Amino acid sequence: MSISHQSDPAKRARLRWRARRGLLENDLIVSRFLDAHETALTDEEVDAFSRLMELADGDLMDLLLARKEPEAEIDFPHVRALLVRLRAA
Repeated sequence: MSISHQSDPAKRARLRWRARRGLLENDLIVSRFLDAHETALTDEEVDAFSRLMELADGDLMDLLLARKEPEAEIDFPHVRALLVRLRAA
């Protein structure tokens, strides 16, 4: 049985570290979102967030600004739902 994101401080710290982006605009959006919602994220939302953090900065920015929609390996309902929340941040 794995430990959930919320009950493991090390997992939460890793998520915050992965959220650091090279593109300032991405960093601001993602950091603002985590500041407001990190403690309430479900494990499914953490999975969606992790998938988004694997993207290159340009691709992530296009998704955050709704210039593109998720495709291929990140086109999942929980990723789309998290994007809606990130876009509102």
